[in-house]
Amino acid sequence: MSLLTQVTADIAVAMKAHDPARLSALRMLKTAVMNKEVEKNRALDATEDIQVVQAQVKQRRDAVEQFTAAGRHELADKERAEIAILEAYLPAAVPDDEIRTAIAEAIRDTGAQTPKDMGKVMKAVQARFAGRPIDGKIVSDLVRQALSQGA
Repeated sequence: MSLLTQVTADIAVAMKAHDPARLSALRMLKTAVMNKEVEKNRALDATEDIQVVQAQVKQRRDAVEQFTAAGRHELADKERAEIAILEAYLPAAVPDDEIRTAIAEAIRDTGAQTPKDMGKVMKAVQARFAGRPIDGKIVSDLVRQALSQGA
């Protein structure tokens, strides 16, 4: 079942359950998927569907940071609730120990030794986890830490 079909079915369930928060998040997700399909002029494949959901989650995480910094905690809580709804459409997150292993292998494979080589390592790690949800900020922090220890 495609993401669009699943989201459409879930919208109907949310409407029947009178769940406005879920309904709002799902409608925004459906719109994002449909816009991407129009942009690509074709139906999205599974990897592209995941990328759309990841982009929506990232937007909401950024909004949480901004709302929290501005003291708008009620809006930050709303965004956190939407993140939880959207994350249900993502595959299981990659465990930190698997990320650390991939970073160590990428450092070895690329010959990286200093924090200046961070770009090469990041590219190799992200290629390894293509299509799987992985937080780039966490990876970046772990790569920086690993390269700083090795220097």
